[in-house]
Amino acid sequence: MNKYEIMFIVKPDVEEDARNQLIENFKNILSNGEGSVDNVNEWGLRDFAYEIKDYTKGYYVVVDTTTTPANIAEFERLSRINANVLRHLTLRRD
Repeated sequence: MNKYEIMFIVKPDVEEDARNQLIENFKNILSNGEGSVDNVNEWGLRDFAYEIKDYTKGYYVVVDTTTTPANIAEFERLSRINANVLRHLTLRRD
């Protein structure tokens, strides 16, 4: 298992309950099997440097996790097809 830092940006017009459910779903995917979520840091609503899909703001979430590459692949697959996620970035930490 490896340590990862994941940042994803949620659309600003998503309701708070739906956003919290989305974050919980992603945490469950990352902690599936042997994985664990070490820290979740919600940065909140921030301005973009440039427009992304006609949005100028987004809700930033940073997750520190220790998990398997299969869980990361599943997270990335689901974040790509989820319409409420504008962008995501996964970094492997040594």
